[in-house]
Amino acid sequence: MEAARRALCVSDPFNPLITTFAQSAGILVISHCFHLFLKQFGQPGPVAQILAGIVLGPSLLSRIPKVNRFFIQSSTADYYEVIETIFRTVFMFLIGLEMDIPYMRRSLRKASIIASSGVIVGVLFGIAVSISLIILLKIKSQHFDFATIIIIALTNSASPVVFRLAAELKFLTSDTGRLAVCASLITEMFCVLWRSVSLAVDPWKNLGTGILFLLMTVTLVGINKYLASWCNQRIRNQKYVTNTEFLVFLFLLIAAALFIEEYGYNSAISCFLLGLMFPREGKTTRTLLHKLSYATYNFILPVYFGYIGFQLNVSILGRLKSLITVIVMIAMSIATKIIGTLVACRYLKISTDESIVLGFLLDLKGNAELQILGKLPKETLKQWEEADVHGMVLTVVVINTVIAGVVVAHILRKKEEYFSHSHTSIELGEPESELRMLACVYGSRHISSKIGLISAFSESLKTPVTAYLMHLVELPKKRTKKNLMYHQLQDGDQYSDEEDYGGNDVVEINDAVDAYTMETKVLIHQRKVVSYFERMYEDVCDSIEDLRVSIIFLTFHKHQRLDGKMESGKDGMRTTNHKVMRHAPCSVGIFVDRGQTGFQQPSSQSVQNIATLFFGGPDDREALACSKMISNHPHIHLTLIHFQNLPSSKQTEYTNEILHRNDELLMEMSNHEIEAEIDRAYTQDFYNRYVTSGQVGYVEKYVENGTQTAEALRDIHDTFSLLIVGKGGRGNSPMTTGMSDWEECPELGTVGDLLASSELNTNSSVLVIQQYRHSRNDLN
Repeated sequence: MEAARRALCVSDPFNPLITTFAQSAGILVISHCFHLFLKQFGQPGPVAQILAGIVLGPSLLSRIPKVNRFFIQSSTADYYEVIETIFRTVFMFLIGLEMDIPYMRRSLRKASIIASSGVIVGVLFGIAVSISLIILLKIKSQHFDFATIIIIALTNSASPVVFRLAAELKFLTSDTGRLAVCASLITEMFCVLWRSVSLAVDPWKNLGTGILFLLMTVTLVGINKYLASWCNQRIRNQKYVTNTEFLVFLFLLIAAALFIEEYGYNSAISCFLLGLMFPREGKTTRTLLHKLSYATYNFILPVYFGYIGFQLNVSILGRLKSLITVIVMIAMSIATKIIGTLVACRYLKISTDESIVLGFLLDLKGNAELQILGKLPKETLKQWEEADVHGMVLTVVVINTVIAGVVVAHILRKKEEYFSHSHTSIELGEPESELRMLACVYGSRHISSKIGLISAFSESLKTPVTAYLMHLVELPKKRTKKNLMYHQLQDGDQYSDEEDYGGNDVVEINDAVDAYTMETKVLIHQRKVVSYFERMYEDVCDSIEDLRVSIIFLTFHKHQRLDGKMESGKDGMRTTNHKVMRHAPCSVGIFVDRGQTGFQQPSSQSVQNIATLFFGGPDDREALACSKMISNHPHIHLTLIHFQNLPSSKQTEYTNEILHRNDELLMEMSNHEIEAEIDRAYTQDFYNRYVTSGQVGYVEKYVENGTQTAEALRDIHDTFSLLIVGKGGRGNSPMTTGMSDWEECPELGTVGDLLASSELNTNSSVLVIQQYRHSRNDLN
């Protein structure tokens, strides 16, 4: 880059590197102080970081002569440009690497319509505004370039800012957040491509260079795939690739970006595509995500946003023409996105509240427009020097981004209930809507069964599934010197035996996940929680909120020994399970694993016979809703076993007796009848959809009491590899009367506890489901 060459030949009083690092440190410190204050009002980090840059820049502190001489030297701009390019390269690659590709495919049409609508309105408004500004500012040359800058400034949506703002406000995993990121990427690609094409055809000799860069990007995608595969297989007993291998990938990425930028092109699209096309499985991707995420979100993006604010000089607003220009452009930018998004969302039948949030999110600036403005020839900028086009566009970008960020945060806070996590159960969800699930393991012993569960749900032919796997690691209360090195281990340093921190388990879990992903091409997103057992449930519940999952699968605290008996694990596992079941903002499943004799990953060589036991109540309906999803798996045979009450003469007398007690019991009977009617409607709908078509088997069993129910369960326990049942919520059902007398594990419910007990001597795994209820008073 020309800036890099200029930066090496300097004669400034201070070393520009010292100035650059001091500026970065100042932005981080000031932004942290701002964030501590602004987060009380729900404002996100990017707003605080931009404000920190404004404070440090020529708008405030750099007005002081000594500060100005230190921060603003003749060569510091070149250093800032080089560092800005490297930062942009890294975070655009990371955005591509973290992109939800299945969602992107499903929502491409919707995102394209929203982006296209905003672009069309932006171009129309931009033409009108640019003509007016040419007259107002008396622009005498380079009218096409001026119009291009104005149109892009009104049209563009900065995908890194949208991505980070959505993440800060905890709705990146929502449909609104993901749709905004997709639409902003499409919009930004349009703006970059427009400028790149205009550069390539004027002059014509640059066309060949543009094609060369495209071929280079494609070649680098292939090289990355080969190198990633080689690194994944090179040393299998490590969690991460070595630092040297990591630096090789980083060098290829940055070198390609700087090479593209050298010729005046924008490298953002190439960097994003390199991340998007990077292999998703294996330790290479895991290492890149681990190392780049921390650096990007804690250092690179805050400094990048801060530098945007640092460039702002509010003195430009002292001139009337400049003030009018800035106000008009800000108003037109907001109008462009709001009008374009509302029109598109009305066509797509998206609610008005969601449309307004999308509109303001897409109005966030601060990436492509600044890059394009910085790439303009110096001769062009000199011709516009009197109008100070660079300063005005920069002012519009900064103020626009701050306004949009504040408005989005305010709307989300005011409409918190509307935008909060709402898909808290499977029964109430749409049949073909996305299922987001979280499976938890305490060690490598549990990974096989959890991958089998994920496979049963994820390989459904109809329902899109996003699967997360969370490794729950106990943090011992007594911390030795060896324990304090845990954070170093996460950086890729290999350690021999860190069982307390999941060291060996992590390798086995990673290998199992990688093998499954390579075999099925189904991506499992991995997470890790390290905490004391007493507080671990808080981290799990926070993750449920952040990831917006509909159901979480926990591991039963007992495991089966070789002799078939159940042996208890750590008490903390049971404590965590209890607390998660009580506090989780979604449905919860507890999986009782029977090892090789129980449930396995479904495949053509291992077809799984599964039974759902239905007694009635919300938990059993949730269990049946789960069964609907796995019934679509090609290698699962599902049978619904419907237990129904066969009234005896004693039961009839008992019912007649309680009918005459009091109004409270009558109300209880009324609620019980409502639940029974809901159960009948739900099972009838399931029967008509799945049983009559032959997709699911159906068996009815009539029982009078708990004794007959227990006998029926003993008859079927070895017929199936997995038994699915609801925890409870059945009220005083006569079908389970007396079964709770020998209950050992109340978290499994009456039926689940019997199925999981050693006395039943079963080989079937058990999945107990508890449906999320907004009122916790009815949890059994």
